[in-house]
Amino acid sequence: MKIHYYLGWFNKFLPESLGKVLQEDITDRKSLVMISSNPSIYEEDGATERSWLDQTGIMFDEYHLINYRVQKEDAQTLIQNASVIFLLGGSILNLNDFLMDYELSKLIKKSRAVVMGASAGAINMSAKWLCSKNFGDEINSVYDGIGLDNFSVLSHFDLENNMALVQDELSLLSEEINIYASNKECAVRVKGDKIDILGNVYLISHSKIRKLDETL
Repeated sequence: MKIHYYLGWFNKFLPESLGKVLQEDITDRKSLVMISSNPSIYEEDGATERSWLDQTGIMFDEYHLINYRVQKEDAQTLIQNASVIFLLGGSILNLNDFLMDYELSKLIKKSRAVVMGASAGAINMSAKWLCSKNFGDEINSVYDGIGLDNFSVLSHFDLENNMALVQDELSLLSEEINIYASNKECAVRVKGDKIDILGNVYLISHSKIRKLDETL
């Protein structure tokens, strides 16, 4: 059964309810493979994202970080053998380029691992996403993500203070695909055909926006 976690950003630790379902979902704890969103900056080691799992009591036998220090073939092997794949926060565009450069997207999509993404990582897990200068990005364009689920994600953006802007920017894309928009301390969990919500998450569909009820 596919299990995917689209996370915002957690400043200190994961909420207890989220930690509980992660404990239930992550039964294979042999290998955690983290994918850098700034693969040329070797100092970025995913310590914050890893600490969320550590504090929840989820420990692994092996920990791996994929960036440009890792050879492409080795990175692909790590993905194929991963228990959990975690796409880290950082630069959405740099991560997108890295996934294509190392040909990781198809391997992630085929993997039976639990796949998690925080902020930029979560956005790149989705089917399509909007890169917009109004969201602080460098250009305006729609990109293809890994496509783990057939929806789009806007994660870790100051949504509450920019609701009209977000709705306007995402209106066109929302006619084609559902968009889950959230800020910090939020999560969208997909387990099989079921979607669970933690925190203030909004669904934008056919240009209309509505707040979703929490289920976690």
